[in-house]
Amino acid sequence: MAKQPHFVFFNPDQWRGDVMGHQGNPAASTPELDSLARTDAVSFGRAFCQNPVCTPSRCSFTTGWYPHTRGKRSMTHLLHEDEPTMFHHLKEAGWHVWWGGKNDLTTDVESACHVRYWPSPVHENLHVDESWRPSPQDFSMFAGCLNKHPGEEVYLDQDWCHVLEAERVIAAHRGDEPLCLFLALQYPHPPYGVEEPYFSRIDREALPPRIRADEIAPGKPVMQGKIRERQALDGHDEAWWNELRATYYGMCARVDAQVGRIIQALKRAGMYDDTAFFFFSDHGDYTGDYGLVEKAQNLFEDCLTRVPFLLKPPASRPCRPGNRAALVELLDIPATVYELAGIAPAYSHFGRSLTHLLERDGLHREAVFCEGGRCKGEIHCSEASADDSASLYWPRTYIQKTDDVAHGKAVMCRTPHYKYVYRAKEADEFYDLEKDPCECRNVIEDPAYTALIEECRRRVLDFTIETGDVVPWLNDSRDVTKDLMTTLGAHREPAPLPVSAPVSVPGR
Repeated sequence: MAKQPHFVFFNPDQWRGDVMGHQGNPAASTPELDSLARTDAVSFGRAFCQNPVCTPSRCSFTTGWYPHTRGKRSMTHLLHEDEPTMFHHLKEAGWHVWWGGKNDLTTDVESACHVRYWPSPVHENLHVDESWRPSPQDFSMFAGCLNKHPGEEVYLDQDWCHVLEAERVIAAHRGDEPLCLFLALQYPHPPYGVEEPYFSRIDREALPPRIRADEIAPGKPVMQGKIRERQALDGHDEAWWNELRATYYGMCARVDAQVGRIIQALKRAGMYDDTAFFFFSDHGDYTGDYGLVEKAQNLFEDCLTRVPFLLKPPASRPCRPGNRAALVELLDIPATVYELAGIAPAYSHFGRSLTHLLERDGLHREAVFCEGGRCKGEIHCSEASADDSASLYWPRTYIQKTDDVAHGKAVMCRTPHYKYVYRAKEADEFYDLEKDPCECRNVIEDPAYTALIEECRRRVLDFTIETGDVVPWLNDSRDVTKDLMTTLGAHREPAPLPVSAPVSVPGR
């Protein structure tokens, strides 16, 4: 019997898919990921999340369900104890599951893992201590260079505590029990702030051009314009934007260094060859594109929906390292894990194993999907900070709660060359990604694209029907009367109705 692999899931938060050196970004400082893609892993350059905010995306990539399948499409509707994840299945199959970092996934963390690590006392956190913020009316999320405490090697926040503890867990692992390690970090989620040496590591001159607000043609969704109006960042010059962007790149550089530490810990422990290593983010970030920072739940530009995703299989699985161009979804992660672990999950999901792409590139999906937003009146899908005008997230959360059109439900369908967005409450979107890779010109009304638009609409309809629900594998008894009589202690079958009894049909 083949040795069961260890699993490491390294999951940063809000890392856009274009900030990696080996994917062609000259300003990215990601030597550890670049080396991994060069020697041992495949890197999916067209990997997409299924929702552009944290909780719905996490519910999707741990179950293999799309957010709408079980109504997991807000920040405050998590998985419950009767809803399976790959962590539950690994735990039940004999893996020791260690969870370090954020949740944003389930109301029942304890059943999904053996150990949930959280540092005590809580260390530095830019989301709690907002002393870096110029005023309550500043929504730039730009903190800049962070000062380490005297004598400290790193800016000791929660992420560093989790990484350092994960190193210790790996070093202490003994026995035949396979390890599953889930590192769910906060970085590079804004506020944009990072310590040295990462802050100065980014060459500002090498940053790719920013997609400016004045480049956008009419036809973009209402939500984008309203957030831009409330964030009010148009007065900043390109030098300021470049500093913000370089700080975000520095945050990614820090996470890359943390990846290197975990990889080295696995090698020192003699576990690296037996480990399936997954690196992926839950969604992306605007980082200045379109004049915005952060993200929104029903906007779908590639900077938000395309994410980094690297997979290093155990050494026992043949692999040709390098970049892959196939369209893949984060939802494919559980299916891949189940195949590598030899687990047959007893529930229906929509993921497709990625193992066939380990040795060569090829077709995996003809289109990928992302979704978000709410129906009219569903203000319970809004975030808690909607009424707090001093909250960092107020520009978008207030709109979520108060504007049915701007926060209306939408579905993105992306093929290799085109992107279509169906919007329930406003005009749809269609982008020719070869002519307009920045997605600035919505050509939904251009008759030259009518056939392509109709094809994408059909894809969205098929997608919605095929993934609208999942039927449980455990059948329920249909003989309600018999079950009730048994419960009451009666053992006689109820008398059958006379064959000739008339049947009354209302309305006839």
